[in-house]
Amino acid sequence: MIPSIEWIDNKVKMIDQTVLPHELKFLEFEDFRDVAISIKLMNIRGAPAIGVAAAMGMALATIEYKELPKSEFLKRMEEAAEVIKKTRPTASNLFWAVDRIWKIISSYPDNPSSLSDLVVEEAKLMAQEDINVNKNIGKNGAELLEDGDVVLTHCNAGSLATVQYGTALAPVRSAIAQGKKISVIADETRPRLQGARLTAYELQYDKIPVNVISDTSSGLMMRLGKVNKVIVGTDRVTSDAVFNKIGTYLVALAAKDNNIPFYVAAPTSTLSLDETVDDVIIEQRDSTEVSNVLGKVQIVPDGVECLNYAFDITPFRLVTGIITEDGVYTPEELLKKYK
Repeated sequence: MIPSIEWIDNKVKMIDQTVLPHELKFLEFEDFRDVAISIKLMNIRGAPAIGVAAAMGMALATIEYKELPKSEFLKRMEEAAEVIKKTRPTASNLFWAVDRIWKIISSYPDNPSSLSDLVVEEAKLMAQEDINVNKNIGKNGAELLEDGDVVLTHCNAGSLATVQYGTALAPVRSAIAQGKKISVIADETRPRLQGARLTAYELQYDKIPVNVISDTSSGLMMRLGKVNKVIVGTDRVTSDAVFNKIGTYLVALAAKDNNIPFYVAAPTSTLSLDETVDDVIIEQRDSTEVSNVLGKVQIVPDGVECLNYAFDITPFRLVTGIITEDGVYTPEELLKKYK
């Protein structure tokens, strides 16, 4: 799959994921405000991709303000950081990326113009690091998959959710590269249908066998013995739970009840192990995402209110293992290694 986001000639180029699978369209931005809007509107989504987009947005801001005196430059950059941080409240990569860029800005004593060059290079480095991390997750996770396995996944944690290669789909790609025959079942993932639109699109693009099912079918598929492993991504991992797209918790419960391993692919940039579930704000999005299918067909009667939580909470007791770029760990082992 082609990169979901790139830095080209001082512009941020990204795939517009809101029009997939019907059109492969690219957006280009020179203004950090437009990058922030693209994150908010989910033109780009997926925790690792959001993090890189945030870093590149900060880089665009340094280009805009690099001719200002240092004190004014810092003031404007603080404002830019707040604009970007307010776009999505749950994904930890967003805050991790902005904070990583801010460490350079706050500690570098030279003029803003030289500082801008450093920030641009750091954002580009973060994009390449994401690809490397994903490939290591793939290598580690591939050891969990056997020839002939059917892997169920929820939402999209593939190339489109990262710069390239993916997190939850990385073990699938790596196992196939090793010669194993692996196929995927993708939950449709209401209300934005990222599984049906995005996971299916990129797997078909890369000629990896995939079937799409309704979200309500995953438990039955497990009970019928049609699923061997579950691998999902994550937007944040606290000291007691995993935060991923709404519906993940129900998949984990079904996997537990059917003795099917439930794995979470988590780059270390998603780890927030000093936090608990009580510290995390669950993003609530526009209710029309539920009442209307992709903003086109209304399926709920006028006057009926809809609730639209974007993420849910899967407790560690339901997680078999967490796949990072360093290895595969039980939740207890993860805390020992990283906290």
